[in-house]
Amino acid sequence: MKYVLVTGGVVSGLGKGVTASSIGLLLQASGLRVTSIKIDPYLNTDAGTMSPFEHGEVFVLDDGGEVDLDLGNYERFLNSTLTRDNNLTTGKIYQSVIDKERKGDYLGRTVQVVPHITDAIQEWIARVANLPVDGKEGPPDVCVIELGGTIGDIESMPFIEALGQFYYKAGPDNFCLVHVSLVPVLSVVGEQKTKPTQHSVRRLRSLGLTPNILACRSTKALEDNVKTKLSQFCHVPEENIVTLYDVPNIWHVPLLLRDQKVHEAILRELNLLGKTVEADVTEWTARTKIYDTLQDPVKIAMVGKYTGLTDSYLSVLKALLHASVACHKKLVVEWVAASDLEEITAQEAPDVHKAAWDLLKGADGILVPGGFGDRGVQGKILATKYARENQVPFLGICLGMQLAVVEFARSVLGFEDANSTEFEPETSSPCVIFMPEGSTTHMGGTMRLGSRRTHFQVPDCKSAKLYGNAKFVDERHRHRYEVNPDMISEIENAGLSFVGKDETGRRMEIVELQSHPYFVGVQFHPEFKSRPGKPSALFVGLIAAASGCLEAILQASGKVNKVSTNTRVANGPAMGSVYQNSNVYSNGNGLHH
Repeated sequence: MKYVLVTGGVVSGLGKGVTASSIGLLLQASGLRVTSIKIDPYLNTDAGTMSPFEHGEVFVLDDGGEVDLDLGNYERFLNSTLTRDNNLTTGKIYQSVIDKERKGDYLGRTVQVVPHITDAIQEWIARVANLPVDGKEGPPDVCVIELGGTIGDIESMPFIEALGQFYYKAGPDNFCLVHVSLVPVLSVVGEQKTKPTQHSVRRLRSLGLTPNILACRSTKALEDNVKTKLSQFCHVPEENIVTLYDVPNIWHVPLLLRDQKVHEAILRELNLLGKTVEADVTEWTARTKIYDTLQDPVKIAMVGKYTGLTDSYLSVLKALLHASVACHKKLVVEWVAASDLEEITAQEAPDVHKAAWDLLKGADGILVPGGFGDRGVQGKILATKYARENQVPFLGICLGMQLAVVEFARSVLGFEDANSTEFEPETSSPCVIFMPEGSTTHMGGTMRLGSRRTHFQVPDCKSAKLYGNAKFVDERHRHRYEVNPDMISEIENAGLSFVGKDETGRRMEIVELQSHPYFVGVQFHPEFKSRPGKPSALFVGLIAAASGCLEAILQASGKVNKVSTNTRVANGPAMGSVYQNSNVYSNGNGLHH
């Protein structure tokens, strides 16, 4: 097993996750099987209970793991399926060691950070690195490890010590360290300053780790004299010093690293040069060029609670991007704070209220993503009502789907007090209720999580067609509340159809308004399985409907097995960009072949 460790220095937020993902993609393009591990030094067991404002979105895996958003980047770039164990936290390590101590596994010895915590870290890495994540048998060839935080952080010290020991055990031909650091440009003099990186590398070396490659973040490419200086003071060959300068979008990062031959430097350090094929990123390059040249805009209003931090909806944004590129449309996201749409804002800040409604009414499509808590709920309901009544393409995810049901019950069925028991426990019209198996005392890991199967009830519904005429699909979930099964018949009789249900038939998964151009709500999170080359079906539906080409795609889906992967529907995407493997959408299962 070969290991590539990616660390960061000077400041956080330099893009270690994208760098690690890009390195993995290049190694994969060179013919190697790649897996990934993200180390987060915080004490939380996982990211499940952390606020999106604190740490960005919580990414959910097939096995129900609630993990750091960087694992989403890994899955999207490498088209892999990771497990909860691919995200290692201080909380998990200490919990495992304490559990062993309570069982008596240490036979009365004093349990210490060194060797017990550091040994547990190394054992975890070695075990997880050998788990296949690409659907094939046998262990991967290379494991890319990202150490979260910044070198020098007190909470990451046990991991640094463990990785130093791990490097010694693995041997120099099996371990390559890539250090991502900052080379700022002072606006006063316009000179690239190397001192922060020098100090960061010196600190790293003092902790027992020596970088093989320096990846320097800067606004522009490093000058030759700056590379020479860094090489001299950091003891890294000049050819192993690369620049991660600002690019239009992150799809350029693998190409930027490829052009600077980073993959060759890594392969050389791992003694793999000559044992792999030349990195083939033809498809990635073509997709990036399409992204760069898109001109025809499509505006999607994102009506959410956490609009102040876009990382809170990172996977939703990526899924919208994947779908818009597939439909050859330039994505424009209009951020609408849900609370700004509410009547109380009209009274307190009328200008803010008007601006929010202007954005909503100017959008080609509306998306209401998932969330927790009652802030902004009324605004989301108002946005949903506007979309339904004005025939605006709409996609509601998780809470967005639940609120679509609540809005329909209020406006169409006349249940004025219809609500979710999450927000109004005593409502007489509980459209959304707490799931019986949920925990009312513990928050972490107690939701309905991970990949679950949804069976289509209406074969010719829009959702089934978008999924390539599937009988069922497997998508990832994260929720505590569900649509009240006792109210289904009443709601369906009024025109809102539950076209997708779980295997029991009592848990509602997909809702559609058949008389609407595109009004879809889903209990699951389709964004988590969207990939650059395999966009999520329902996001493609939203973008296509907002662009006026949904009907062509739906018609083509009925002939999916007869359509060439290069065939383009009128004003829409090439079929091969939406449907994969025998021209069938990649997330669809139980397909008619």
